[in-house]
Amino acid sequence: MVSQEQRRRQLAREKYLRQQQRRTQTRRKARIRNSVIASVLGVVVVLSVTVFLTKPFEDDGKKENAGAEVSPSASPSKAPDPCEKPAAGKVKSETWKKEPAMTIDKSAKYTMKMDTTCGEIDIALKASAAPHTVNSFNFLAGKGYFDHSKCHRLTDRGIYVLQCGDPQGTGMGGPGYTIPDENLKDKSLKGGVYPAGTVAMANQYNPQAKKGRNTGGSQFFLVYQDSQLPPDYTPFGTVSEAGMKVLKKIAKAGAQAPDPQTGNTAPNATVVIDRATVTKS
Repeated sequence: MVSQEQRRRQLAREKYLRQQQRRTQTRRKARIRNSVIASVLGVVVVLSVTVFLTKPFEDDGKKENAGAEVSPSASPSKAPDPCEKPAAGKVKSETWKKEPAMTIDKSAKYTMKMDTTCGEIDIALKASAAPHTVNSFNFLAGKGYFDHSKCHRLTDRGIYVLQCGDPQGTGMGGPGYTIPDENLKDKSLKGGVYPAGTVAMANQYNPQAKKGRNTGGSQFFLVYQDSQLPPDYTPFGTVSEAGMKVLKKIAKAGAQAPDPQTGNTAPNATVVIDRATVTKS
């Protein structure tokens, strides 16, 4: 016969064993859960690094690599917006099937003036060195193509540029036609550096595959600090001293985290081109 005391001790021992089992199971589940979380975070980090390394200068609705080894991702910032509200109006959606006919005087001087929400940016255009590009900008500006469009991308690592020229504001838009690469041996491009103040075309060139030449459209980038880049992007203008101050103000406000849909790192500043004009002098 089992005494009451022995029975009590047996029940207490069984209760203790059950508690230990539950604790062991809880610890095991926690380890499994933490392992899963770590794995998911690892995948996120890998994907983030992949985006960091492969984000190109994109244009005209295609996502081809345009220099993965130098393409950066901007770091998030909480700086206040230094710019004004955009002027009333809507972006144009018109596109064209072919490059416009040559109408500029290659021997003349042309200036593109961008009235932006952050200030005026004047650009001396290189008509003789990049006539197709300058002619295209003269045509598009005359059509109001850039008016009310956002500058959709700011990079602050590796290369230091503000990218504009897409009425869609996504990095996927273009005028419907492409223009040839020009002026890739410009004397200002020394040692694989696009100096501060350079204005150049975005394109879809893939240096690894050596494919995507002559794919410029309407998107362009303004270099606010010397940037290491291969000479694959048509340099067609130079920002004025006053315009550089505006660019530096925009850059100082920093950039947002990458957009999950487009991968663009938009500027914190609300950079909108209220109006763009090209004039001959």
